[in-house]
Amino acid sequence: MLAAMHVLSALGHQDRPLSELVAQFSRYTASGEINSEVTDTTATLERVATHYADRPGATTDHLDGLTVTLGTTWFNLRPSNTEPTLRLNVEAPDTPTMMHLRDEVLSLVRGTAA
Repeated sequence: MLAAMHVLSALGHQDRPLSELVAQFSRYTASGEINSEVTDTTATLERVATHYADRPGATTDHLDGLTVTLGTTWFNLRPSNTEPTLRLNVEAPDTPTMMHLRDEVLSLVRGTAA
């Protein structure tokens, strides 16, 4: 409740919208959730995990699907509980880095990787 009151107070003392106020605190660019329908979620997660397993500095976590951290960049790929879909979220310090990682992971998920 107190945090909400501080936000309202900050809004009342400026002419900018809330989105501009919040943007100054955003450290990362996010892809938003991207859904991909796959025939075998388990095999696809394993393929992506294997691809990043030997990447220098990469760490993986399997708590909620697959999370791969690459320095200041990371992605989470998790299966839907109700459909044959994998949900991808990517965050990076800047848009070009986020887009590169997003496209790389999507090509692995969708089977279009070279």
